[in-house]
Amino acid sequence: MIKTMLVGFGFSANTFHLPFLKAIDSFEVSGVVSSRPEEVQAELPGATVYATLEEALQSDASLYVITTPSHLHKEMIVACLEAGKDVLVEKPAFLTTKEGYELIELEAKSKGVVNVYQNRRYDGDFLTVKSLLDSNELGDWKVVESRFDRFRPNVRDRWRENAGPGSGILFDLGSHLIDQTLALFGKPDRIQADVMIQRDGGQSDDGFHLTFYYGEKRIYLRSNPFIAGETPRFEVHGTQGSFLKYGLDPQEEALKQGKLESDLIETGVLSKEEVSSIQIEKGSYLAYYQQLAYSYEVRKPVVSLKDATLTTYLIELARQSSDAGRVISVN
Repeated sequence: MIKTMLVGFGFSANTFHLPFLKAIDSFEVSGVVSSRPEEVQAELPGATVYATLEEALQSDASLYVITTPSHLHKEMIVACLEAGKDVLVEKPAFLTTKEGYELIELEAKSKGVVNVYQNRRYDGDFLTVKSLLDSNELGDWKVVESRFDRFRPNVRDRWRENAGPGSGILFDLGSHLIDQTLALFGKPDRIQADVMIQRDGGQSDDGFHLTFYYGEKRIYLRSNPFIAGETPRFEVHGTQGSFLKYGLDPQEEALKQGKLESDLIETGVLSKEEVSSIQIEKGSYLAYYQQLAYSYEVRKPVVSLKDATLTTYLIELARQSSDAGRVISVN
């Protein structure tokens, strides 16, 4: 049994973590760091509530799940590693590549192991794209587009949209799209980016259009808050055909409704000599937590600090490219 401490008890903790921690026998939520003890006790009557991480680190919990605002992640990871604890941290795990290298060095000296929560590697459409590429169904890929659009034309008063370190959509959704791209295709040769603030009263970036260069091949990563209709989530075009999938993975909506998995059967369009409908693979965020339990035993991360450092590096290059208005080489 892995005694687990939830650090934070907001939307992320309750939607993307607690359901799986309760569903898998390998985990026991023994404590929560929160300023809202009544809410915690209503959901987890057996858990101890701590006011600070410093107090919680004195407990016998061995895994600390960090779901706080992003600018707090690095110092919390440091505290956990120095106490010999394992960590699962929400993306972005940290805000600069310098922080990433510092954490990699500290992890090597610690008894703890850090996992980064990149659950979008377990989206059904991403898994379908991976299968199509692995099977060479589309031949030699040439152009890929990955989009995560929303219709959120009005700015909300929350830390992700306010000014400040760790805010903005490039850190929020860009972390997912870049991580997925790196998992499938590796590091690009060059990058060009347009990172924008388009909403009235916007204080942090709310849209982006990134171009990753792989020789003659191109990958386009996009997000915009003014897209009211359904747009393609993935487009993959190769020498033997194309694949197109509309709409976002349904797991988040299912979790909001209190379900561990979605009942929705999704389809995509495969265009070769003939056009056909193909079923999208079933995604499973539960599988991430199952692999996390295994990771705890073998002491090897599912998604590592090294993975997160490369993602953060590309975010930094994207901002440089957008500010300079030019293509930047990836070293």
